[in-house]
Amino acid sequence: MIKFNKYNIIFCCAGFLLILALWLIICAGKLTVFYLFRFSLLIVLSYIAAIIDIKTKRIPNMLVLIMITVWLLLIVPVLFFDPGYGLNMLTDSLLGLLTGGGMFLLVYALSKKGLGGGDVKFMAAAGLFLGFSETIPAILYGTVLAALTGVFLILIKKIKKKDTMPLVPFLFAGIMITAFIR
Repeated sequence: MIKFNKYNIIFCCAGFLLILALWLIICAGKLTVFYLFRFSLLIVLSYIAAIIDIKTKRIPNMLVLIMITVWLLLIVPVLFFDPGYGLNMLTDSLLGLLTGGGMFLLVYALSKKGLGGGDVKFMAAAGLFLGFSETIPAILYGTVLAALTGVFLILIKKIKKKDTMPLVPFLFAGIMITAFIR
């Protein structure tokens, strides 16, 4: 388990800001300002969720509620000023919510809680920001990274097969990969 002291937190925040700045520089010319703003908010909120998950192996309901509230604050003006685009975005976002939340809810139910409920709620909320077309790749990248990491940690005997790992840091990585290849 990672021990968090002020130096680890400063290092994590600096690294995060560097990655976010790099992403903004790379993508600034080819994406709309609204998309960059929406994805930046998702990245910041996902990063916070990842740090909390590493530290506590839980995702607070309040963080998921904040994610949904931020998304609502983004969509309402779009619906008001550009109803056509707003309805398309709303539909895509709701499909992302259903895809992310639905896939994880199914795994949660079938795995007898091998997946945490916080992961289900987090991925549903992240699906709102990602939309349908970006939710599946983010899940795929994140879960493959988690599986590979888990297998590696088992092979080097750092964890046992029955041990748990926080999933949101890997989902955050999947979101970042999806953002970079967009």
